[in-house]
Amino acid sequence: MQTHAPKLVGRDREIARLDRLITDARDGRGSAIFLLGEPGIGKSRLGAVCTTMAFGRGLATLRGRVGAMGTMVAFRPFTEAFLSLIRRGEMPDPGPLGPYRQVLGRLIPEWDDGDSHEAGLSAVVLGEAILRLLGLIAADRGVLLVMEDLHDSDPETLAVIEYLLDNLEDQSVVLLCTLRAEQGSGLDLARLADQRGTAQVVELQPLDRQEVRELAAGCLEVSADGVPDELAERLWQDSAGIPFIVEELLQEADRTGQLLADANGTVRVVEGLQTVVPPAVIRSINSRTSRLSSQSRELLLLAAVIGHRFPLSVVRQAGGVDERLLLATLRAGLAAQLVGPDEPVPDWYAFRHPLTADALLAGLTPTERSAFAIRCANAIEQLHPELPGEWCPMAAELTQSGGDPVQAGRLFAQAGRRAFDEGSMASAVHLLDRAHTLLAGDSDLVYRSEVLSSLLLAAGENGQFDHPAADAAVIEKLENQNLDHRLVAALYVRLAGLENLAGRWSSASTHVAIARSMLGENAADVDLAPVDAMAAHLELAKTSPGRLKSAAEFATRAAAAAERANLPSVAVDAWQQLGMLARQHDLEQSVSYFRRARQVATENNLALQRVMSHLYQAGTICLAEGDVSELDHARLQALQIGAIPTAYEIDGALGLQAILRSEYAKAEEMIAACLEVTQRLKLSRGAPYELVTMAVLAAHQGKRAEMETTLGELATWGERASHELPLSYGLARTFCALLEENRELAESEMAQALAYDAQNPTTFHMAGKNGLGLLLGVLAGRNGWPHFEAVSATAGSKMRWNRQFVQLAHAVLLGRSERTAEAAEAVAAALESSEIYPMARHLGLRLIAEPAAADGWGEPVVWLRQAEDYFHNAEVPAVASACRSMLRQLGATVSQRRTGSDQVPAHLRQLGITTREYEVVQLLVDRIGNKSIASRLHISPRTVEKHVASLMTKTQQPDREALSSFARTVLQD
Repeated sequence: MQTHAPKLVGRDREIARLDRLITDARDGRGSAIFLLGEPGIGKSRLGAVCTTMAFGRGLATLRGRVGAMGTMVAFRPFTEAFLSLIRRGEMPDPGPLGPYRQVLGRLIPEWDDGDSHEAGLSAVVLGEAILRLLGLIAADRGVLLVMEDLHDSDPETLAVIEYLLDNLEDQSVVLLCTLRAEQGSGLDLARLADQRGTAQVVELQPLDRQEVRELAAGCLEVSADGVPDELAERLWQDSAGIPFIVEELLQEADRTGQLLADANGTVRVVEGLQTVVPPAVIRSINSRTSRLSSQSRELLLLAAVIGHRFPLSVVRQAGGVDERLLLATLRAGLAAQLVGPDEPVPDWYAFRHPLTADALLAGLTPTERSAFAIRCANAIEQLHPELPGEWCPMAAELTQSGGDPVQAGRLFAQAGRRAFDEGSMASAVHLLDRAHTLLAGDSDLVYRSEVLSSLLLAAGENGQFDHPAADAAVIEKLENQNLDHRLVAALYVRLAGLENLAGRWSSASTHVAIARSMLGENAADVDLAPVDAMAAHLELAKTSPGRLKSAAEFATRAAAAAERANLPSVAVDAWQQLGMLARQHDLEQSVSYFRRARQVATENNLALQRVMSHLYQAGTICLAEGDVSELDHARLQALQIGAIPTAYEIDGALGLQAILRSEYAKAEEMIAACLEVTQRLKLSRGAPYELVTMAVLAAHQGKRAEMETTLGELATWGERASHELPLSYGLARTFCALLEENRELAESEMAQALAYDAQNPTTFHMAGKNGLGLLLGVLAGRNGWPHFEAVSATAGSKMRWNRQFVQLAHAVLLGRSERTAEAAEAVAAALESSEIYPMARHLGLRLIAEPAAADGWGEPVVWLRQAEDYFHNAEVPAVASACRSMLRQLGATVSQRRTGSDQVPAHLRQLGITTREYEVVQLLVDRIGNKSIASRLHISPRTVEKHVASLMTKTQQPDREALSSFARTVLQD
C-alpha cells in the first residue's frame, strides 16, 4: 500500500488551468492564482504538481511557506523562496537590480550591507524590488513562485503579494498562493484580487464518491473496481471527501489489519471498518506515537506546542535530551509519516499536516499544554538570549500560551519595536497592539505608556488613523490610574502626531494644548521639546498669513530644548523645519540649519534623517545659484541606503530644474518616471508636487491643453494640494499666458498666485512673489521704487531664478528715471543670472524691450531679434510674431519666416489655412472680438476681419459662432 496516491485525483480541471498559466508565462504573460480550501483538501499537493509541470517546461521554480508564527515574521516566505534559489546556485547576478539590490537585503542576508533597514522601507517598495528580481530570474524562461499557507501570513507579505498581483501582467511570472478558506486578511486579498481581475481564485472542493474510490484505489494499488463498496462508502462518509483524511484512514485500517489484498487484484475488508472522523485522525496519529518512547513522544508534543513547523534546537533544549535521542525521534517520526524536513530552512522540521500537531495536542490538558509552552519559551531564551528576528515573537506566543500575559506582552512589545525599526509598519502595529492588550493588567504604568506611545507612532506611520488605541479615552484611563503627568502629556503629543498625519489638525491642536497645560510653565526640556516640535508642524498645516512665523518660533524652541535634553531625532526634525523656513529671509542661515541637522543625524546614526537633511541643504544651494550637483549627490546617498521614495523626490526637484533650464525632453522623462512611481508606490505626499511640475513643463512650452488637463488632475487632491496653488498659478499659468502674448491673462494669473500666497504663505519660492510678479507689476506701472526695494531686500529675490526678474525690473525702473547707464548694467546682470534659463532669458528680453524703446534706453532692437530667433526656433509663434511686429514698429528690417506653417495641423493645412489664419483660430477659442485679436497679433482689426471671413469659407462654417466652436474642437483634438 502507498502512503499517497500516485496520481492526483479529481483535479483535472485545475491542472489544465495551471498548465495554461505556465504556457502564458513562457509567452511573457504573467498571472496569479489562489488555491483555497480546508486543511487536507490538497492545496499543497496541487502546488507540488504545478511545480513539477513548470520545472518540466523549463521555468524556474521558487517556493516559500508561512510558518505557524507567520503573523509576526514579516516577509518570511519570500526569504525562504530566494534562499532556496541561492542554495541551488540558480540566483542570477543582481547587478541589473541597481538600488533595489540594497532593498532586497531585507530578505537576502548576503545582500545586506547593514543599511537596508534604516530607511524604514514600506512593503510596497519591497514589492517593487521583488518584482524586478522575479523578472531577472524569469529571463527568457519564466518563473513559478509558490506561496503556501497565506492564511497565517503577516500583513507585509500580503501587501507585497497585492503589489505583485497588480503588476504581473507583463512579467513572465506565475504566482500560485495557497490558503485556507477561512476569514482573514489572506482570504480578503484573494477575493479582492478576483473581483479586480488581477488573479484567479480556485476553491478546491471535496472529492465526490467516485473520486474517493479512485483515490483509495491509487493508495491500495488496485483498480477502482477493486475497492470494496463498504470501504469506499465508509471512506466517503467519514472523510467528507478530504483527501488527507482518506489517506490517513486507509493507513490506519491497513496498519490494524482490517484490509487484506486478494490475489485477484482486489482488497477485502476484515471484520468491518471501525473508523470515526475527526477522532479517527487523532487516534491514527496517537497510535503511531504510542510506539515511541515516552521521551520521544514528549519531544513531539513540545514540537506540536511550537506549531506546524518547529526548530529542532528548541525542541532539544526544551526536552533536555541529547542529539542521539532527538535523531532517533526524528527517524521514528519520519517512518510514521508524522514529520519531515522543512526544506527551505535548515534545522527546521514540519509535521506532515497541520492536523497532525492539532491531533497530538488534543490529548493534553490545558495545564499540561501551558507547561509545555513555557518550557519551549524558556528554551528559546536560553538558546537566543537577545531573541533576534523571529525568535522574539515566537517566544511571546509561547509565553502567552503558557499563561504569563505580562511577560508575553513585553516580548510582543520588543518584537513590535524591532518591526517598526525595520520598516514593517503593519506588523509593528499588530505586535504592539497585542502587547498593549496583554499588558492591561501590568502594574508598571510607565512601561505600559511606553508601549502605547510606540503603538500610536506605528499606527500613524502605517495610516491606521482610526486604530482603537488612537483615542484620548485610552490615555485618560492611564491618567486615572495615576500615571505621571509628564508621561500623560507625552502620550497626548504622540496622539497629536497621529492626528496631524491624518489631517485632523483641530484634534491635534487640542491634544497639544492639553499636553502643554499638563506640563505647565516650568516644563523640562525633555518634555517640552516634542510639544514645540509638534506645534511647529501644526502651524505649517494651518492656512493663515502668520503660519510661517509661528512655526519658526516653535521650531527654534524645540531645537534648543531637544539638544539640551539629548533628543536627537526631535532636534533633527526641528532643525530641518527651521532650514525650510529660513529660505524666505536668509539663505546662508538656511544652509547652516540643514548642516546642523545633518551633523546631529550623522552623530546619532539616523540614516534617513541624515539623507533628508542633505537633500534640504542641496535644495537651498540649488535655489541660490541653480547648481544641481549637491542634489545629484543627495540622490546617490538616498539610493545607497535604499531610500527609494526619497530618491524619487529628488528626481522631482531635478525635473523642475530641467524645465527652468529649458531641457524639456529630459524633464519630461524624469517627471513622468517620478509620477508613475509616486502613484505606483502610493507616495501621496509627493503626487501633488509631481503633478504641478508636469503642468509647469507644459506651460513653459505654451501647451495650454496639456497644462489644463494636468492642473485638473491636481485639483482632485483638494486641500492636500493647497500649498501647490501659488506654484500652479505663478510658475505654470502665468508663463503659459505670456507665451500666448496674453498679458492681461498673465496679470490675472499672477494676481491669483499672489493672493493664494498671501492667504497661505508658500514654501515654494519660485511662485512669483519675489521675481516675475515684481517685473509684471513694474511693466504695468503698479510697482515703483518702494515695492522694488521691499522685494529686493528678501532672501527670495536673491534666488537665481527670481534674481533675473528682479534685475530686469530694476533696469526698467532705472530707465524710467533716465539712469540709462545703470539700466544697461542691470540688464547685463540679469543676462548673467539668466544664462542657464534660456526661455526665461529671452522672454525677459521681449518684455523689457517695450519700455526700453519707449523710454529711450538699452538695445531693444538687439533684444527683440534675439528673442524672435529663440522663440521661432522653439516653435512659440505668438511671442515670435510679437517680436517681429515690434521690430517693424521700431523701423527695423524683419526677415520673413515661412516655416511657421509646420505649426498648422495637417488636416487644417489641407483646407488651405495659413499660419496667420491658424493664429486667429487659436484666439477664436476664447470668443474674443476682432480688436482683442488684432492687439495680440499686432495687426489691424480690418486684417482680422478678412482672416475670419477667409476661415469661414475654408472651413464651411455658417457664422462666427460656429467658427469659434470649430476652433475649440480642433484645438482639443
